[in-house]
Amino acid sequence: ALTVRFITRRFIGDYDPTLEMIYRHMAVIDGEMVHFEILDTAGQEDSLQIEEKIKWGDGFAVVYSVTDRCSFDEVMRLCFLINHIHSSPKRSSGSEQPPVVIVGNKKDLQFDRMVSTEDGENLSKALKLPFYEIS
Repeated sequence: ALTVRFITRRFIGDYDPTLEMIYRHMAVIDGEMVHFEILDTAGQEDSLQIEEKIKWGDGFAVVYSVTDRCSFDEVMRLCFLINHIHSSPKRSSGSEQPPVVIVGNKKDLQFDRMVSTEDGENLSKALKLPFYEIS
């Protein structure tokens, strides 16, 4: 839903989170036209599939639901994998780490919240990554 909202500028209520999709989009960022190719994963991959998808990416939004503690618990592992895969000797030498941001989604569902804002902030500080909560 986050990806669809970024591309269409509106919320689509009947989004199916179990479908994996690649979205292509162009946007002006800081006065420059940027072409996006966004892989929206279904989040149900095994380790080999996750590694291939991480190799594919040039930047990452690691998104968890504030209403699902298990999704939050996966953030550290995914960030570690991104760091590990993109710093491996098999990648081109001298390549920098890709940009990564941690995003807590569904912040409007306060009554269903299982992960506090403070938990997200503490994790982002420990990993030295930017953090945002959104709806």
